[in-house]
Parts: sequence; C-alpha cells; structure tokens
Amino acid sequence: MTTHLMATSTIALGKLATLTAIASALVAAPAWAQHYPVTTAQKQTANVVAQSGVPLSELAANAPERYTVKSGDTLWAISRLYLKSPWRWPELWGMNLNDIKNPHRIYPGQVLVLERMNGMASLRLEAEQNAEPPTVRVSPRTRYETLSDSALPTLRSHIIEAFLAEPIVVDDAGLKAAPRIVSALESRVLITRGDRAYARGSDDAPLLDDQGKDQFFRVFRNATPLKDPDTGEVLGYEAQYVGKALLVRGEGTADTVNRDGSHTEEFVPATIDIISAKEEIRVGDRLIPEPARQMQTYTPRAPEGKVEGRIVSVYGNAVLNAGQNQVVAINRGTADGMEPGVVLAILKDGARKVDRTGDTPITMKLPDERNGLMMVFRTFERVSYALILEITDGVQVGDRLVNPRQ
Repeated sequence: MTTHLMATSTIALGKLATLTAIASALVAAPAWAQHYPVTTAQKQTANVVAQSGVPLSELAANAPERYTVKSGDTLWAISRLYLKSPWRWPELWGMNLNDIKNPHRIYPGQVLVLERMNGMASLRLEAEQNAEPPTVRVSPRTRYETLSDSALPTLRSHIIEAFLAEPIVVDDAGLKAAPRIVSALESRVLITRGDRAYARGSDDAPLLDDQGKDQFFRVFRNATPLKDPDTGEVLGYEAQYVGKALLVRGEGTADTVNRDGSHTEEFVPATIDIISAKEEIRVGDRLIPEPARQMQTYTPRAPEGKVEGRIVSVYGNAVLNAGQNQVVAINRGTADGMEPGVVLAILKDGARKVDRTGDTPITMKLPDERNGLMMVFRTFERVSYALILEITDGVQVGDRLVNPRQ
C-alpha cells in the first residue's frame, strides 16, 4: 500500500495527466490495471480452455509446479514461464478462470499451482490467496487505494514511453502543409524551453487561434522517408521530435501607417511559446498538432489473419542492428489491419551457400529461421512501430515478419 500525502497526491495527479498518452505502454499505470478490458475473443478462448485446461504439449519445458507472484512480474513473463507461446496468455487465464475473473487482476504474493491430469494441464490459485486484497487506510492522506491497484501489468511501460510520445509519421501532403517556425526573438539561432518564437502555416491552412482552447503542437525536424524494402515506395515520413509548443496568438495581418500617412497591410506570423525542448529548436522546424490523449491497453496476441511484412527502419537510425527492447518501424499499418498488441515473428534471412559435396557445386539458400518476436504498439496508416520482445540475433532492416505460429 502506498501512502500519499496531500502534496504527493497533487504531484501524482499532474503526472497522471501527463502520462495518459503512455498509459499501458505495454501496460497502463498500475492504478488502472483493474479496468483493463478483456476482449470477446479472449473470453471465448479462456472459456474453451477452462473446460479442460491446455494440452501438456503446450506447456513450457520447465513450467514450475508452484510459483509465487512477485512484485515486478508481468503477465507476459508469467505466460513465458508456463506456455511455449507467451502471446497465448488468454489460455493461461483460461487455466485460471475459476479463480481469476480478470487476467489483469493477478497480484504479488498470490501462489499459482500447476495441475496435470489426463494429458491436460490447469492452473489454479492456492485457496487462501483467492480473496480480493483488503482495503488499507492510512493517515494523513487525501484518498485511499486498495492493494488491487498493484495488479500485474502486461509488460513494462518504461521501455516504450518515449516512443509513444516521439515518433510522428506524416504523409507528403501533411509534411508540406505543416506550419513552420519562421523567427525567434532577438534573431536567436537556437530556441529552447521558455523562449518565444513565431510560426506560420501554409496558404491553404494558416496557423489560426480559432478553437477556443489551448492548442499544443509537437515540434519536429528532419522528416526521414520510410521506404518499403520490397517496392521502394515511400510509406510516410518519420519526423524527429525536438519539443513542444503552445500557440499564443494566431497569424494574421496588421495595418501599418507609414510616415507619409499611407497605409500598408502586412503579414503577422503566429506567436508560440516553447514549453519543452528535447534539444535546441531552430527556425525551419515544423509543427504538428498534439494528438488527443488516449488510454490504450496492450494485449499481446497473434494476428487474426495471415500477415507478411518487413522491417523498414530501426528507430533513431543510430544503429544498423536492433536488439531486445528496441523499437523498429514495419511496413504494415492500419490500412493493412494492423493493431496495437499484435505479435509477429521475426525471420532471419537464410544464408546462401555453395554445396561442394557433389560432383557439381550448386548454390543454395538456407531456409529462413525464426529470430525472435515483436509486438506492435503504435500504428499509422501505412507504418507501425513495434517493440522487440525476444531476439536470438541482431535484427536488420528488411528482415521478414510473419505470424508467430508459422
């Protein structure tokens, strides 16, 4: 049970508002864990499996007979502990269905017991662990929580928090129409947090303050084309996030009186204040409206249909090979039915060898082999970002992606 003093609660609420966009970044903040939705498909799977359990052949080789849930565990990690295919965790929930009504409500201290019978396996909680954690009150405080707020997350949030806020993918038209910073105060070259700057939109879409509420923008530069490894087609432009700005005044015109008494109508750019900066912001950097914050849950699962894709880039372009817990862009998006939570297998291209064992040397290509797993966590129309969950060898641009059961 975490004790919150009044000041701490105020700070926590502020942080909560900031983190809403990254809530359940492969998890939501623990306080939301009990509110995670369970899909109809997951319920159906769990109900079927709960009738008899899962085949022993589906259990992981070293599945423990008893396991005490620890603080820091995740549903993904526990699924890996018991099942060969961790994305099939709804079946793990099915094994628990009589004891655990919601798979997102597993708590540290509970003991899982594995039972085997007639070629099937089932998982239950020890009887004394079935009760809902009690409510605990402490003083002084402004509110109270139950220990159920410590329910296990699906995966770790800190791994992709930055990637939920930073990557921006726009199409060519959106890039050209994006407002741009045109000047800073006192002819400054570099702009940072707390500075005022000026921006303008396009002729067709001027930067106007006409929404009756604060308008926030993400500042970006160096929009890099993301090209399909198969066709070379540009799927979108990945923008480098550099900061955040607040629109103070929209652009417009001003009537200037000249010395001779004549009037001149002049263009006046919009005024923006830089409220955060990851690095120095410059004239020419672009603005994209801050997207609405959404609470997103991530339920690792296999795709419903057949999927084939490729890795487009390693996020940040700092390295050629990606490892575990790194983020990559793939050439499948919402237009292809891609959704957050979809798990894909990564295939390593089979090497080309020359068979010299026979009379005539023959060039051959070895089969593509599975190299790891990744999970999609953010989607755009034609591109998605995925987190590498497991990996055997380095992942490269162009590596193939398929359904995890292939």
